[in-house]
Amino acid sequence: MATDKYMSPLSERYASSQMQYIFSQDKKFRTWRKLWIALAEIEQELGISITDEQIEELKAHAEDINYEDARAREKVVRHDVMSHVYAYGLQCPKAKGIIHLGATSCYVGDNTDIILMRDALQLVRKKLINVLAKLADFADTYKALPTLGFTHFQPAQPTTVGKRATLWMQEFELALAEVEHAAGSLRLLGSKGTTGTQASFLELFDGDLDKVDRLDPMLAEKMGFDRCFSVSGQTYPRLLDTIVVNALAITASAAMKMATDIRILQHLKEVEEPFEKTQIGSSAMAYKRNPMRSERICSLARYVMVDVLNPAVTAGTQWFERTLDDSANKRISVPEGFLAIDGILDLCLNVTDGLKVYPKVIEKHLRSELPFMATENIMMDAVKAGGDRQELHERIRTLSMQAGRRVKEEGLDNNLLELIAADPAFGMTLEELEKTMDPARYIGCAPHQVERYLNEVIRPILDANSSLLGVEADIKV
Repeated sequence: MATDKYMSPLSERYASSQMQYIFSQDKKFRTWRKLWIALAEIEQELGISITDEQIEELKAHAEDINYEDARAREKVVRHDVMSHVYAYGLQCPKAKGIIHLGATSCYVGDNTDIILMRDALQLVRKKLINVLAKLADFADTYKALPTLGFTHFQPAQPTTVGKRATLWMQEFELALAEVEHAAGSLRLLGSKGTTGTQASFLELFDGDLDKVDRLDPMLAEKMGFDRCFSVSGQTYPRLLDTIVVNALAITASAAMKMATDIRILQHLKEVEEPFEKTQIGSSAMAYKRNPMRSERICSLARYVMVDVLNPAVTAGTQWFERTLDDSANKRISVPEGFLAIDGILDLCLNVTDGLKVYPKVIEKHLRSELPFMATENIMMDAVKAGGDRQELHERIRTLSMQAGRRVKEEGLDNNLLELIAADPAFGMTLEELEKTMDPARYIGCAPHQVERYLNEVIRPILDANSSLLGVEADIKV
């Protein structure tokens, strides 16, 4: 590993080897060669004088790219596509005259970019489905474990640990739908020529429009797509990159929401992300167990959410049929958006696979606030026994404020039940009041909601994609 030049942390620390390969030089230039082979085969089938021997020669060297020849040539001509046409021609002397025949640089550049985005979206989708699978197990396990709910991060009506997890799942489910929509929006550029008019191919086929019309559908089929863009300039619409990276940003937002909740829950000591035996939480404070993976999810998520501005601005500033101010930007923004979301999803897989729950701490926090939550039930029971609702409401309000001051100003336990028991207006003993303190009475339909959501929404997704399950994340740091 080179230590004397900058290396992207996305490759060194965060992204998986699978995602790194998708955006590697090998994958890119091998795809270029596959596209050149496909074009030659189609042109041969449509009547251009290309021999089987020439195509076989191209296929024989589809994988063994002579990088040094290409690099040396690019220093001379300052053009990456023509450098690789030249290098391929050195390996294929019989076929060198028909490589890239009729095409412009975007034939290989843009079609390859779309192919790489397709493959990368498939990997993102696979990992999203596995995150949902791990969260489904977690939600099912803790669907009935009461926990203090929060609105505005202030204590609120209880929910369950599993129900809260379904909120995370639903956002990942929405993100999955966006990823699938983005994947469904992909189509090849095809062979459109320098300004999208296919003039070079009309010339190549001696004015035969039928052959020109057959070219793109044949290419799409060969490369595993159902269609090409119907019309274009020299490039595919850069708005497509915005659609794709926006799906990544939505996925990042879903991950950030979950990770933020876990960070807060770890502060409360209710839930904890995985922590390895030899892991160090702080260089100075040896006792610390920082939620470093959830923090990293949030950190990378911010990058992806901001990155979506790059393709959006690029798409909006394209002039007419082609400019080149997109090239340098999209070489960075699209691959690095994918590398970052890949690192995020690996962290999500790791965290959701090993979440540690502390029921005793959860119960302690819940019981410290439960008397406040129970006041409505207590008041209704007192009304049923003959009390005046308005009078009791005012008494409950006054006593709640008194108990709250004791907790906040004196640091003492919540004594609201004792205060209510001592008030004759309620006519209830402390023992009777304590019977109302079963947390399960206050979680509403939460367990049922978890079961219904898993059965009606999540499990059908998992069942339909069972072949994709079983992904384990390899966290480097």
